[in-house]
Amino acid sequence: MSRARVARRIAAGAAYGGGGIGLLGVATVGVLLAEVQLARRSVGGGVAPLAPTADGRYGRSFEQPGSGEEPLRLALLGDSTAAGQGVRRAGQTPGALLASGLSAVAERPVDLRNVALPGARSDDLDRQVSLLLSAAGGPPDVCVIMIGANDVTHRISPTESVRHLAAAVRRLRTAGAEVVVGTCPDLGTIEPVYQPLRWLARRASRQLAAAQTIVVVEQGGRTVSLGDLLGPEFEANPREMFGVDNFHPSAEGYATAAMAVLPTVCAALGVWPEEERLEVDRREGMLPVAKAAAEAAAEAGTEVTGARAPWALLRHRRRRRVATPAEAPAPTDTRAP
Repeated sequence: MSRARVARRIAAGAAYGGGGIGLLGVATVGVLLAEVQLARRSVGGGVAPLAPTADGRYGRSFEQPGSGEEPLRLALLGDSTAAGQGVRRAGQTPGALLASGLSAVAERPVDLRNVALPGARSDDLDRQVSLLLSAAGGPPDVCVIMIGANDVTHRISPTESVRHLAAAVRRLRTAGAEVVVGTCPDLGTIEPVYQPLRWLARRASRQLAAAQTIVVVEQGGRTVSLGDLLGPEFEANPREMFGVDNFHPSAEGYATAAMAVLPTVCAALGVWPEEERLEVDRREGMLPVAKAAAEAAAEAGTEVTGARAPWALLRHRRRRRVATPAEAPAPTDTRAP
């Protein structure tokens, strides 16, 4: 069965409350669990630092007293990748990188709030969304969600996983926030991970990423495929792209991910400087949403945006280098009491 059809069945199961289908057959579970334990012992080269707090205001140089223009509000939700576990400085986290980059493109200050939780699975998104929506100052202008890896490693039903994601995106969109989801990364790129786990992890990750794309687009959000984004870079520079535990990204790895997500965040807010036109020579175009989701899952950095149902726009936006913030974020009063 093609990845597009599998993803559509998973998404349909989430929408209609069915059991859907599993990413991995029952016969593979015993082998997978044994390989996971071996991989965890092999991968753990060190202990990743806890994610530093990066909440605050970025781009204060763009503040114009008396203009009446409020700072943009950016929120991050999800797991350890969204939180920035693995780096030691706040400015190296994906939230800080995206806030700084968005501020530079929009030429406006940006208030960042990160409610992501290391180890979180998709069923924690409801709690994270409630934290954001109960905070003073109103809902964020744009939310970035990075989730899915822990759902795969903990064998969460993909139907259950995408149901929670769809509900979170729906709540945020109803509140008026734009939503960009960095879909499940390709766990088959983590080194050292051995066969058959590598093949199983890749298959499970990409099927979940495709299903995530379908439900996010259907709820009015956008997706960016993280896929094997760090794969080629890891093979060339393994000590630079991953942190001390050989699992979480390093500062350079997070910068690479932020470069892929930033254009879509800016486009969602209408501040991306490039024209909104499709480039056929870059294989951009309008496709059935399930096919667009499958293609995006196979190629990291691909954006999928909803069009007239059942179609979606597939884009390969040009990345913009994201500079690490030169200074610590300025405190704001955007936290909930």
